[in-house]
Amino acid sequence: MPSTKPIIYFGEIMLRLSPPNRELLLQSAKLDVWVAGAEANVATSLAQLDHSTRMVTALPDNPLGEAAVKALRAQGVYTGLIQRREGRMGLYFVTPGAGLRATEVIYDRAFSAFAEAPPESWGWDRVLEGAGRLHLSGITPALGPNGTRVALAAAEAATSRDIPISFDGNWRGKLWDAWDGKPQETLSRLVAQADILFGNYRDVGLLLDQHYSGEGEHRRREAAEAAFKAFPKLRLMASTARHVEDSDHHRISARIDTPERGFQTEEILLSGIVDRIGAGDSFAAGILHGLLEDMALEDVAQAGLALTALKHSLPGDASLFNRRDLAAFLEGGLDVRR
Repeated sequence: MPSTKPIIYFGEIMLRLSPPNRELLLQSAKLDVWVAGAEANVATSLAQLDHSTRMVTALPDNPLGEAAVKALRAQGVYTGLIQRREGRMGLYFVTPGAGLRATEVIYDRAFSAFAEAPPESWGWDRVLEGAGRLHLSGITPALGPNGTRVALAAAEAATSRDIPISFDGNWRGKLWDAWDGKPQETLSRLVAQADILFGNYRDVGLLLDQHYSGEGEHRRREAAEAAFKAFPKLRLMASTARHVEDSDHHRISARIDTPERGFQTEEILLSGIVDRIGAGDSFAAGILHGLLEDMALEDVAQAGLALTALKHSLPGDASLFNRRDLAAFLEGGLDVRR
């Protein structure tokens, strides 16, 4: 059965602009546009899987903001908590990779309506009323001093109300490099309040200023054990391992760790990739779906792997696959479904 208590997703919604047909940016006078944002992607994906989702963000009070609200509402995400403010819409540009050319991202999101909204404007009592979980990511604090304050305020508000927090590291070096932030200190304060962390050994290495030099599963387990020791509230870590052969062929596996044990799936080959942006958000949604459904640990990992694999077949940032699609993939249904 779907969850009854809603998950609250807090973060920035943007517009993503990409050239069509794997062209270079502005090679021709066309750009495809999608509503985007890590937290909104997870909310959309879980709404497709029949879970109650509420998006909390700030959007400009103009047609761009209205279009974003309508897009989320159309996918089943509750939008009644979205603020409309003065300011601009955050943008980012994605030039899709092809062959041995890597995908490239350019951000244009400074001074957006979300980035400028002060911590006291959110009304946490209303936002978190009846919430089953708060989902945050490391993107919000990377936006600047105000983003850091807002992310910490959100986490502290949930913690004070005994609402569990899931946190996706979502490292964005270009954003952190644009100002004199303190990512290690800030992200550690956020992870310390979470019970679920979406991150791998690199994320843990950043948080703890450690280098994990082992190989494969041993390195990932070592990092997970260090994270559980450093952050006592953590009860689960989830991550993917990706090996890129070229832009069209990736090998990927999923891993879950708890304080007691870890499980890693077999690696699968993704070929003919349409769009990898948002795949990590789809993975997070698959993991949360499995946990909400009380699946066994191994099945939770498989659900995360399945949803991230499916996302690679779809243009845009968000997964739009439902329970039937997920079940068909897990059953190996790759032939035409008639």
